[in-house]
Amino acid sequence: MYEGMMAESVRITGHGGDEIAAYFARPLGPGPYPGIVVIHHMPGWDDATKEITRRFATRGYAAICPHLHYREGRDPSPDAAAAASRAGGGVPDDRFLGDAAAAIRYLRALTYGNGKVGMIGYCSGGRQTFLAACTLDLAAAVDCYGAFVAASPPAGLLTGMQPVIDKASRLNCPLLGLFGAEDANPSPAETKSIEQVLKGHGKTYQFHTYQGAGHAFFATDRVSSRPEAAKEGWERIWEWFGRYLAV
Repeated sequence: MYEGMMAESVRITGHGGDEIAAYFARPLGPGPYPGIVVIHHMPGWDDATKEITRRFATRGYAAICPHLHYREGRDPSPDAAAAASRAGGGVPDDRFLGDAAAAIRYLRALTYGNGKVGMIGYCSGGRQTFLAACTLDLAAAVDCYGAFVAASPPAGLLTGMQPVIDKASRLNCPLLGLFGAEDANPSPAETKSIEQVLKGHGKTYQFHTYQGAGHAFFATDRVSSRPEAAKEGWERIWEWFGRYLAV
């Protein structure tokens, strides 16, 4: 099997008709390939998230990561744009959904796609993935330690990230949740409450919590990295998307 891939920055037309940047990676075979939208964490559209996007391409997915902080700053470093986004209360939900819908459209327009699109998000992107799974047309979703799905952020902070658990009845695709037992946002108590709501609505989901891991345990460039938990988490991600996005 030919193992080549291509990765590049592209432009997509997001919320309100705004053109924003996105990072796109795909295998160089004929396909058909499932699509994955990668939602970056609060620290921004950084090298680590682009590496995750490429990782999906190496496993046979066409993957795209929209730059959700693009309007706050176009500098190659994500730090300033992420700080501006935080200062402004976070990415507004309607803007996120418009940008995410654009990324989904981009993948569905590919002639070598199989028409099925999933989404994965980390940190703030986990919460946004939960929101998208209740709002947009996805075949599967993965929430990696998404904070403030059920709990509110501290007063005065991230005012654009209010709880979205009230939308759980509209969850329209299978959801995988991967969490750390030592995380404070979301805490094990919060993830348990989310699970109870999903169970009450009869939704298809799996939640897994890893002992010895806290927030951002997938982040290989941070001290929070927990390789053992991340390895098992990736195995669950491949199985989940393989089950729901295959032709």
